[in-house]
Amino acid sequence: RERERERVNKPLEFDRAPREEEHPRERERESKMAEEGVQEFENVESGASLTYPAAAGSIRKGAHIVIKGRPCKVLEMTTSKTGKHGHAKCHFTATDIFTGKKCEMLESSTHNCDVPNVTRTEYTLLDIDDDGFVSLMEESGDTKDDLSLPSGTEDLDKLAEDLKAAFDDGKDMIITVLSAMNQEMIIAIRESK
Repeated sequence: RERERERVNKPLEFDRAPREEEHPRERERESKMAEEGVQEFENVESGASLTYPAAAGSIRKGAHIVIKGRPCKVLEMTTSKTGKHGHAKCHFTATDIFTGKKCEMLESSTHNCDVPNVTRTEYTLLDIDDDGFVSLMEESGDTKDDLSLPSGTEDLDKLAEDLKAAFDDGKDMIITVLSAMNQEMIIAIRESK
């Protein structure tokens, strides 16, 4: 009976190998993962995306599209149906909205293309400095001084000359600024009423 009591009171031993010491690399990896778990966000943007996806087949003439990393306005869009098992293709002809350069792209109609978030904002002209930079006032009353006069094409050069002439005449001017993909440019002027 004493043997039975000893056997009952004795802790059970399982058939398992004793746990080995952790490998030093394993501990290092775990500590790195713990450090990586801390995320720091240093973003001063509004959080709005520069582009959004849209099916190539849904983009029409007059819409905007990103071609080779540049925001473009679609001039012409043609769809071609390919062979028995092929997919329809969309051929885009577009111009860069900032430089006016012509771009082309061929994409399957079911694939997604990037579409830039394009905005037009109106400002009141305050001043034009000697370096060609303009000082603008937002509706909120804040000033914006980081835009230069438009240049690069004949139309933009003429727009800059018209803007200077109107400013020199003392007219109150409203400036329309086009912005897309972290780039801004003056595209139109009109006299305020």
